Amino acid sequence: MSRRNKSKKEPMLAGWRFLTLCSVILLAFVALFARAAWIQVISPDRLRLEGDLRSLRSTAVSSTSRGMIMDRNGEELAVSVPVQAVWADPKQIHAEHSLDRQQAWQALADVLGVPHDTLLSRVQDPKRRFVYLQRQVTPAVAEYIRKLRLPGVHLRPEERRFYPTGEINAHLVGMTNIDGTGIEGIERAFNEWLTAQPGERKVRKDRMGRVIEDLGVVSEAREANNVQLTIDQRIQALAYRSLKRASEFHRVTSASLVMLDVKTGEVLAMVNTPSYNPNNRGQYQSFRARNRAVTDTYEPGSTLKPLIVVSALENGVVQADSIIDTSPGWVRLGGKRVSDTRNLGKISVQTVLQRSSNMGMVRMAMQETPEQLLDTLYRFGLGIDSGMGLVGESTGMVPQRRRWSDIEKATLSFGYGVTVTPLQLAQSYAVLANGGVRYPLTIVKRSQPPVGEQVIARQHADDVLMMLETVVGPGGTARNAAIPGYRVAGKTGTSRKAVAGGYGSDYVGVFAGMAPVSDPRLAMVVVMNEPQGEQYYGGQVAAPVFAEVMSGALQLLNIRPDAATEEQFQLAGQEAALVPHT
Repeated sequence: MSRRNKSKKEPMLAGWRFLTLCSVILLAFVALFARAAWIQVISPDRLRLEGDLRSLRSTAVSSTSRGMIMDRNGEELAVSVPVQAVWADPKQIHAEHSLDRQQAWQALADVLGVPHDTLLSRVQDPKRRFVYLQRQVTPAVAEYIRKLRLPGVHLRPEERRFYPTGEINAHLVGMTNIDGTGIEGIERAFNEWLTAQPGERKVRKDRMGRVIEDLGVVSEAREANNVQLTIDQRIQALAYRSLKRASEFHRVTSASLVMLDVKTGEVLAMVNTPSYNPNNRGQYQSFRARNRAVTDTYEPGSTLKPLIVVSALENGVVQADSIIDTSPGWVRLGGKRVSDTRNLGKISVQTVLQRSSNMGMVRMAMQETPEQLLDTLYRFGLGIDSGMGLVGESTGMVPQRRRWSDIEKATLSFGYGVTVTPLQLAQSYAVLANGGVRYPLTIVKRSQPPVGEQVIARQHADDVLMMLETVVGPGGTARNAAIPGYRVAGKTGTSRKAVAGGYGSDYVGVFAGMAPVSDPRLAMVVVMNEPQGEQYYGGQVAAPVFAEVMSGALQLLNIRPDAATEEQFQLAGQEAALVPHT
């Protein structure tokens, strides 16, 4: 036994193997420690980012609806109303066999006004997760759909723009598309201001989608802003009604009317025909949606003559009481004949405007340089942007030539060869009415009173204003523009429409005027484009519209009549003398 035990060898540990194993284990621990130190101490950002990508979420903070558009008195012209969008999840529809309920799907198709087959074709792809079935349905329709309880068919709240005044303000206010983005008028020009901006918050969510930590605001929500216009809806409605009636009577292609407050440059009314109802998108056509008062330009004809008279006064060509010889009533310039309807002989500057003498205008214009004429037109605001920011606004065209022929100067003096918008023409007459002061035009109500610029001498503006009053009086061309109880000044204009190679047989009838003359408050322009029938002169087709709208506006604004002011004061003075003093 002892011999066997002695023959057994004691187990021996291999030293190099042990050391190798220990070294490997030690290195592994060192590597793990170094890696942990690197991740947690030296460069922890990457893993934090990876973790945040799995848990951090951005959530929208709800904001108010699109802002309202109102008139100067706070009457709503555009508002947002709550509606619903009907959408479907095709994957859910197929997973829950929603299509088996054929009667319910037929009811859905009927209430949406969509053919049954068309509705089913939208949800045939089981891989899709979202498809609109119909946008902006009424609350009543939404409630009916909710009661159908069709799996995979859902509702989501949205808004629809509603325009209470319909076609009256369609060109000015404009409209939005189905997503609530402005595409016409004020809606487009002030889209960013009217649109609310939702805010954003960072939150941390668990794997079940529950918020476990609120990490704060990323961006603040911006509330929608309202826009208050300078328009007076009472005058606007009156103007549209009168213009539409006259447009239908004279069968015009289009018509425009602009009214300004001469003391502030605010637009009180701006209407056009034909119009459209922005609440009915099916009625929308591009030619109906154009705001012709600022986009369309016309040769102003004789309505430009008062501005040329101002230029002659400014440059010392004539005085207010000068006499001009228009004999023999015609002249030939550059092979073209310029004439009056008859030989008026020697007449005053006032009579030149009262009788709308082309010869009188030519005599004055020929004594001025083209630069002097154009400078005056620019000072009145022609050929430049109004600065109101309306969509599609045109600057018109004031001719710029290196050399001017006599016939070009002559035709410019009575309103040919230059184009203006109704808005620009209204501004130029507002300058005359306001003693030569031009205020910047605005369609949005200002918070501060505007600062005007004296662009022509007050004396010259007042002289021409008095001359224009005779145009509306006996012997003038605008008797139809007279308003009982008020002193009115203005000028008629009738110009042929330009065609290729010359002028055609269509006309534009214009009347521009202001009232009351004793203290002018309102300036207005009426343009009737291509009237049909025997009446096409501005005094026949545009002046009656001016009289009706201006009369109503003066009464609505409570502006005192001034036609018999001096006589009334004299009578009042006589009566006062008979009353004993106490």
